[in-house]
Amino acid sequence: MAQSTTPPPHPPTRRESRATRLLIRLAEKLDESVGWFRLPTPVGLGVLVGLRARLRTDNLFDTGAHPGGPLPPDPAAEERYLATRSIDGAYNSLARPRTGSVGCRFGRNFPLENTFPEADERLYDPDPRRISVELLARERFQPATTLNLLAGAWIQFEVHDWLRHEDADTAPFRITLAEGDQWPEKVMTIARTASVPSSDPTAPPTYTTEESHWWDASQIYGSSEKFATSLRTGVKGQLHIDDLGLPPIDVQTLLELDESAANFWLGLALLHSLFMREHNAICERLARRYPDMNDQRLYDTARLVNSALIAKIHTIDWTPAIIGHPTTVAAMRANWFGLLGEKFARRFGRVSDNEVLCGIPGSQVQDHGVPYSLTEEFVSVYRMHPLIPDDFTVRALDDDRVLAEHEFPALMVEHVRDRLAETPMADLFYSFGRAHPGALTLHNYPRHLQALKRPGHPLLDLATVDILRVRERGVPRYNEFRRQLRLAPVRGFDELTDDPQWARELERVYGDVDSVDLMVGLYAEPKPPGFGFSDTAFRVFVLMASRRLSADRFFTTDFRPEVYTEAGMAWVRDNSMRSVLLRHFPTLAPALEGVANPFAPWRNIDPGRERNRP
Repeated sequence: MAQSTTPPPHPPTRRESRATRLLIRLAEKLDESVGWFRLPTPVGLGVLVGLRARLRTDNLFDTGAHPGGPLPPDPAAEERYLATRSIDGAYNSLARPRTGSVGCRFGRNFPLENTFPEADERLYDPDPRRISVELLARERFQPATTLNLLAGAWIQFEVHDWLRHEDADTAPFRITLAEGDQWPEKVMTIARTASVPSSDPTAPPTYTTEESHWWDASQIYGSSEKFATSLRTGVKGQLHIDDLGLPPIDVQTLLELDESAANFWLGLALLHSLFMREHNAICERLARRYPDMNDQRLYDTARLVNSALIAKIHTIDWTPAIIGHPTTVAAMRANWFGLLGEKFARRFGRVSDNEVLCGIPGSQVQDHGVPYSLTEEFVSVYRMHPLIPDDFTVRALDDDRVLAEHEFPALMVEHVRDRLAETPMADLFYSFGRAHPGALTLHNYPRHLQALKRPGHPLLDLATVDILRVRERGVPRYNEFRRQLRLAPVRGFDELTDDPQWARELERVYGDVDSVDLMVGLYAEPKPPGFGFSDTAFRVFVLMASRRLSADRFFTTDFRPEVYTEAGMAWVRDNSMRSVLLRHFPTLAPALEGVANPFAPWRNIDPGRERNRP
């Protein structure tokens, strides 16, 4: 069994060196006076490094230990999970085994005194349903033309790994609907979020997760023993995959095993299938290289490799697609490879422990003095439902002809197997590669999500829920959110948005610019060049995107051959979203030819156009 080299926990101090303090001051001055995205890429990268250092120092707050208390000493479990991920995320931190595991508390990016839930009279002011109808509802589809729909499916695929709150059993929120509202009832009820008291009676309530907070692909492997076991064949580490490309589990059983499956749809099905196939391919490679590995070791190692590959794809493929500014593209690659770059790493290996020079994977584990968890602010900036379209066109891979057109509800959980039975998966991937997601902006919330029907759940307006959740969980409204990030608050509606009509609409609904909800402000705010989301939201990503890697020993101290195997390390090093797609669906090659990023629009495979090309 591999021995962990995880260092003992460091003291909870966040003091910076003099050089770091100087870098932070210079970065903040340049960002405030010029804007990081207006600077030349090398200078902009330096500014982002400085801003990240300040965020790590001032914007990480612990909300308390796991409500279940510490795990009792268990030498067998500690030995078992030295080199493998546990199902529920325990033992990633060997010093504090329950850190980041199922049931842990969401942390905070702002001081706890600024995270109390809004008072009852403020929870409904302005009316969240009115905001849904007047500011968020999609009037016409506004596409994000630099992305494909696979990018929209990807982020939900990832969110299902990172976080899930539990509904409370207490009386729900009740929203009385305005005269003329088309909702079928006079009152809309929305479940409250289950909370647990803080260990400090003067502190705000905390909220716990139903998923592990580690980047461990739990959306594929499950967060419970029963679900994880149901997916396994018991032979050579492999997962069950049926003729349609999914686990052979019927819808009702799936819903019983995993409540989040009520949100399952065709885009998630494609990505689940793709990375279940990838898991099995990794197992086959490991079994050839290491014939003495048993079923459990093959499964555990393949999960490590698959999880790391997913994290790499998110870092160097998905994120640069949705924030396509040259500086952020370079920054995300530097998160993984370091400023010395991929070519240098391949030739010389890791020459320094410095994460800026050589990347986070393989550096020393670091939680910056605050036990790792995801945060409620991180959850809030990931509210990206406008990415989802209302309609979907199925196209043939060989000639781009239209095979079918569906409204989005026909792609949801109970219809997924029908869609997969009708159309080969390669055609569906091509269709997603050719389609656009929606832009993250006002007036672009999917119609069907404002009247969402899910098996076993009441009718729901998800836009209303999104507004209410942020208020309920004590995430500050837009202007205060900016203040907490040391950004200047906007002074008026004309400064919040560059669209005069939106400014008038926002003023009509809110009256006071300080009342604008976080999500509404993020959608209204002008975006930096190449960005799919706002610069305000980006500040949280600057902090948390690297923290998800740097706090996880399987991406840092234990990202090494003794844990992953030599073959496993090579698999992570040599693969990307493109190679994963082409390994399992090689007929996609013509559609991806010349496409720099698989999350950008794919080529139109039109034989007539190819023949007529001069």
